[in-house]
Amino acid sequence: MASYLKENYDVIVCGAGPAGLYAANTLQKGAAGKLSVLLLDRKSPWKEPVSCAEAVSRKIFSRYWTPKEEWTRQHLDGVYFTSPDMTRVEYFQSDCGLILDRAAFHREMAEKARELGAECYFENYVERIFRTDDGLWNVVVRHEGNVQVLKTKTVIDATGPGAKITRDVPELDELETGNFDVEPAIFAIAEGIPHDVKHIELLFGHKYFPGGYGWVFPRDGKTVNVGLVNGREFLQSHPPKATLEAFIRDAYPEAKILSIHGGAIPCGQSSRPIAALGVFKAGDSASTVNPISRSGIVEALKSGKIAAECVLEWLKANSEEEKREIEKSAYFRWMKIQGKAHLNFHRGKKGFGSISDAQLDKAAHRLASIPANKRSLFRIFWTVLSSSPSILWKLHSFFF
Repeated sequence: MASYLKENYDVIVCGAGPAGLYAANTLQKGAAGKLSVLLLDRKSPWKEPVSCAEAVSRKIFSRYWTPKEEWTRQHLDGVYFTSPDMTRVEYFQSDCGLILDRAAFHREMAEKARELGAECYFENYVERIFRTDDGLWNVVVRHEGNVQVLKTKTVIDATGPGAKITRDVPELDELETGNFDVEPAIFAIAEGIPHDVKHIELLFGHKYFPGGYGWVFPRDGKTVNVGLVNGREFLQSHPPKATLEAFIRDAYPEAKILSIHGGAIPCGQSSRPIAALGVFKAGDSASTVNPISRSGIVEALKSGKIAAECVLEWLKANSEEEKREIEKSAYFRWMKIQGKAHLNFHRGKKGFGSISDAQLDKAAHRLASIPANKRSLFRIFWTVLSSSPSILWKLHSFFF
């Protein structure tokens, strides 16, 4: 049985991905280490490969955590957008992004949380939570076959897609479930694939990437992360693993696949609340992934920060009415910094997915004729949309 320092905590953070880790750090900084904070996860966040391509915007990421060279795989200078006929269009911006070693990044965040006073227990599986008449949440934890029940005033649920710990909890029926528009993503660590270590490559086309896209992200100069995420409606026609293997075989016949990893991503923004009765959602549990790009690392940091700030206010509240207002505000805070844009992206998602290969190729050919130093992201985006008037109509919900 795990040797927890307490049986009753101010906050228990469930899930040690970027959202949970950042929430734990924010809590301890905001309370100057005076809160009892417990961070739990079913696995050590640095022991297993993370189901992620690991790319972030340097500028935005740096607002939340200072990048370190020891867990930065590559510094990026841009993106190659590749159309179905393999026309490649470069977008260049010096040092615009980073490829992270997520496992090493997670380790640093966990060590910092411990340094600030949070208890961190990994290989501890949170099975469920339930509320008792005293108003406290009971967190049922399994460790090496032993089960223990801990009590807490507040819970941050950062357990990932599906948010299983709040399922079948009657008091939390209205909360976001983290399983909205779930899509399968899969990637391989491979070698023998030509690539530019300073660029990521995004690939489009209905043969391999219907409703989504593929990618080739550099890692160490030799290996790459090559993967795809497609619309959920194409799961049967394009089985993820078989589709990825076919793409690699056809596009890079000399490639050697070293390992394959995958996972589910909630790729839509819902309008359900993300907090109630002292339980606050963060990261994939709150469906914070960008619906178009399917990016989620920085989004997780942002939502972890919101959850932690709300908890800090909640614990200081003087009445139940004030607590309910803080819980309601969590959703509106997310809408203000990211969620509203995600709602628009979600509305326009089908429109983007319906752009034909011919239209994508036409846009790529037009962009290829524009000098590289004049290719802004907006110009690339607008050229794709204007390649056919019908696309603009399909995306009218995105703009209005």
